[in-house]
Amino acid sequence: MSHIALKSKNSKFACYFFSVLLFLSLSLSAEVKAETAVRDDTDILTKFGSAMANVAEKVKPAVVNISTTRTVKAPRLPFLDDPFFRRFFGDAFQAPQKRKITNLGSGVIASPDGYILTCNHVIEGAEDILVKLSNNKEYKGKVVGMDSRTDIAIIKINEKNLPTVTFADSDKLKVGEVVLAIGNPYGLNQTITMGIISALGRSGIGITDYEDFIQTDAAINPGNSGGALINIKGELIGINNAIFTTSGGYQGIGFAIPSNMAKNVMESIINLGKVIRGWLGVQIQPITPELAKQFNIKDEIGILLTHVVEGSPADKAGLKSGDFIKEYDSKKIENQFHFKNMVASTKPGTIVRIKILRDGDLLTATAKIGELPIEPQIVSSGQFENALRGVNVQELTEDYLKKLGITKKMKGVVVNNIDEDSPALDKLMKGDIIIEINKKPVASVKEYFDIVPNIERGQSLVLKIIRGGSHQYVTIP
Repeated sequence: MSHIALKSKNSKFACYFFSVLLFLSLSLSAEVKAETAVRDDTDILTKFGSAMANVAEKVKPAVVNISTTRTVKAPRLPFLDDPFFRRFFGDAFQAPQKRKITNLGSGVIASPDGYILTCNHVIEGAEDILVKLSNNKEYKGKVVGMDSRTDIAIIKINEKNLPTVTFADSDKLKVGEVVLAIGNPYGLNQTITMGIISALGRSGIGITDYEDFIQTDAAINPGNSGGALINIKGELIGINNAIFTTSGGYQGIGFAIPSNMAKNVMESIINLGKVIRGWLGVQIQPITPELAKQFNIKDEIGILLTHVVEGSPADKAGLKSGDFIKEYDSKKIENQFHFKNMVASTKPGTIVRIKILRDGDLLTATAKIGELPIEPQIVSSGQFENALRGVNVQELTEDYLKKLGITKKMKGVVVNNIDEDSPALDKLMKGDIIIEINKKPVASVKEYFDIVPNIERGQSLVLKIIRGGSHQYVTIP
């Protein structure tokens, strides 16, 4: 019996011993696995952080600080017209008071020879533009072109071999992608924030005429406008444009102009001197359930034509008021903003097929897209310290020539306004057409701004102009 009891005790001890070993083994295994998991997570975060830092260092040199100044007239105080006040002080306070205001923004170097992308509202009305690079070098910038309809502007500095960004295809973006915003919020140079793409194709916000915004939660604040929104490869996917805010600062909703739209506008301005957009010649509105019943429309995805311009591409294609457009160039139409952007981005001369619903019948129209007639853009030369300082000009159009009764085609720029302190105030008049500056022909606003920056301060000018239909020369000492 004692032998059997001893054997039983040994068996119990062995079971207990192995249980303890198994517990310790499992505990050590779990601890090792936990340590390994922590180490793996740390490695992943370290690699991610290092990658983001490398991307930021790669792109930062191509993002610049833009500072602009312009002169504004202070509002006139009502008491200045009081007879009692004028009795004692006379007309000493009658002259309009002026003051300089400064605006800060950002820009992205798009080419090694000094072309810089920014937002139109950053430089609009600027008399002086100062561009500061990441190495703190400063340059005077000049306006190449502006497009208020997309809020894109191009300026240029006199420098070569500059660092640039690589443009990404913004049509391939996906919601949730990690992005970095680089700019100069509140004048704090080279500030970088991180977030994700919150949404794509945002429109109907009321910021610009052509809206297709990237929405991001990367922190964007005043001063970020014109800066870069980049992906994890360090490629430009957008130009930071605006924020939604009730406090004036960051609230988690920022908007950027897609890189494809910005690039198209930039190339058009640089190569052609203006922005070329497609034109169909229609007015549209969204469909409502009530209208859908009246026009016998069952599928409400599309837009309703309310007017067709006579002689327009739409008119020639046979489109009519009341037609319901379902597809444009084999693409379904999401809303009126989407349709507007699709037409505008179509190259003039392109043949497109348009699917419409008319009286319950599905039809296909073929249209040759025309060029959108543009309104003359007013550009100021107030930033130059020479005889043409403060002269605002715009493109010369056929409509303007017709108003003057001029049937012959000609090229030049129209004087739109002259500042009160401009040296040309008594020499030029609003409505004058400038066709030569110091015997150099001026065919467009672009050519005008190729000449004006090179005019030295104090240099006298001879301008050939058309005033009242007559050619004449004027001198500006």
